[in-house]
Amino acid sequence: MTRRNEWFFPRGRLTRDGWESVVDDRVPGWRHTGLRIAVLTDESGLRLDAEPVERLVVPLSGSFTVDHDGGTTALAGRPSVFEGPTDVLYLSIGTAATIRGRGRVAVAEAPAMVAHPTRRIAREEVPVELRGAGRSSRQVHNFGTPEALSADRFIVCEVITPAENWSSYPPHKHDVRREGESRLEEIYYFESAVSRSVAPPDAPRDADPFGYLRTYSSEARGIDTLAEVRTGDIGLVPYGWHGPCAAAPGYDLYYLNVMAGPDPERVWNISDDPAHSWVRATWEGQEIDPRLPYLPPTDRTGDHR
Repeated sequence: MTRRNEWFFPRGRLTRDGWESVVDDRVPGWRHTGLRIAVLTDESGLRLDAEPVERLVVPLSGSFTVDHDGGTTALAGRPSVFEGPTDVLYLSIGTAATIRGRGRVAVAEAPAMVAHPTRRIAREEVPVELRGAGRSSRQVHNFGTPEALSADRFIVCEVITPAENWSSYPPHKHDVRREGESRLEEIYYFESAVSRSVAPPDAPRDADPFGYLRTYSSEARGIDTLAEVRTGDIGLVPYGWHGPCAAAPGYDLYYLNVMAGPDPERVWNISDDPAHSWVRATWEGQEIDPRLPYLPPTDRTGDHR
């Protein structure tokens, strides 16, 4: 029996061992991906044990250092997820580490078997993609995709959707292995904020930024998610059509995606819902949303990479 929102976890529902949220194989039915979210306020840090997983440390807000077997790596980070890409650190399989600093940090994980070198990817190296057009415009930071990172199993990226826009659209899926489609679990970690296009005096202190996530059944299996999402919330997509992620008027929406699956290839192949795939053609001739790209102030007149 399919239950509404059984794969949606509001902030705090997955708290464990000093982490605000932990997604791993302790979640029933979850096998191929993992995610940890923490808020650090002092230098005591949080430890990552040496396990048969590969990891990607992603500063969400603030700056961090990561002690690992190769020494100490500094991650300058960013003020918020809406200030463009960040530098990230890939930790090879079986690497123990301790994260220290102040701010919010994410650690993407996936069980792995093949070791790839620990590597820092600087902010300037992160491919920034402007995808879609018009009200389907969004910004994608591809720091953990096969083109940008040598890894064994996971594909990791983050998406910024300006207020009133839709992303993860048209609805699509990746839950069967066939020509043009791969099998991938997917994690959505969300943050939301008053839009950068809104002047500070115009937003009240008690503003409540939010967006929406939709996932529905495919031939693979039944699923039904229709959730109002806010900072810290997590949506899991084990199968099914998913999209859109909608940013409410006045509020920008961010999500971090972690994907991996049982197929031997590390590739993101998707099938659009045929009822909605025609929408892609309507983007032809439309401009990218002029509010994009979202970059730090010093970068907004420079190369969009």
